[in-house]
This record gives sequence, structure tokens and C-alpha cells, in this order.
Amino acid sequence: MDILHLIDRLEEVIKKSKRLPFSGLRLVDERNIWPLLDQMRISIPDEVRRAERTMRDKDRTLAQAQEEAERVISLARSEAMQLTTEHVLVKTAEERAAAIREQAEREAEDVRAGADNYAFDVLCQLEQDLKQALTVIVNGIRAIQVEREGRESRSLAAGEVEGGGDSP
Repeated sequence: MDILHLIDRLEEVIKKSKRLPFSGLRLVDERNIWPLLDQMRISIPDEVRRAERTMRDKDRTLAQAQEEAERVISLARSEAMQLTTEHVLVKTAEERAAAIREQAEREAEDVRAGADNYAFDVLCQLEQDLKQALTVIVNGIRAIQVEREGRESRSLAAGEVEGGGDSP
């Protein structure tokens, strides 16, 4: 399941929970929160696998670019060797081979740069999504802790009232 969808569902649970009067706190039903947190724990590794897949795609693209560059260079060398039969043709072949080599190297560098940029953008987006998810989780945990502490303090206060408040 998409982590952002789970975050939206968690947000809805929190928004639908009752507010405590005179405070910014909400009472959240744990039964609604725990399944979402479990699904988030399952979903986050999926996001990491997606990032790893992106890195593999980048590596494959770089390898293909390198193979293409080597093929073009090999082709240029082959053409240069064929043209060595005459002196004028040799000079022309060398110039052409150099131009093809430079073009191949430029194309390979462009492909590498594009793959790096793509991988960087995807990883940055993933980092933002994970940070946002972590913030929502931390806020949910804090809200639950505050609610628990409030429940415990009310429970203790109720116990003192029932006991008469005269504890030795």
C-alpha cells in the first residue's frame, strides 16, 4: 500500500478523534492507529526497495551508455583502420575518429549525468516522503503518550478521591 495513502488515513483518524476541552490534545482510539502503523512498517521497506530498483536502473543505464560508447569508439577505430591505405585518407580518418570519439564521450557523459540526476531526484523525493511519514508517526506516538498520561493521571486522581485522600 502507498505510504502517502496510509499517512492520509492516519491523519483522518486523528482529525476524527475527539478534542479534549481547553487543550490542543485529542483522544485517539488505539484500535484505529495500530493497524495503520503496522501497515506503515510494511510499506516503508517497499519504498526502500523502490529506491534500490531506481539505483539498479541507473547502473544499468550507465552500463548501456558505456557499451554504446565503446561500440562507437570501436566503430571509429575500425573506420580509421580502413582509411589508412592512403596518406590523405589517414588524416581524414584520424580527424573523423577523434570527432566520433569526442561525440561518443559527450553522449556517454550526458547519459551518465541524466541517470545521476534522475536517481538523485527520486531519492530526494523518497527522503522527503519518509521524513514526512516519520513526522506523522512521531506525532501520533506523542499524541497517544499524552492521552495515556492523561488517562493515568485521571485514574490516579479518581483513586485518591475514592480513598478519601488521607494516605499516610
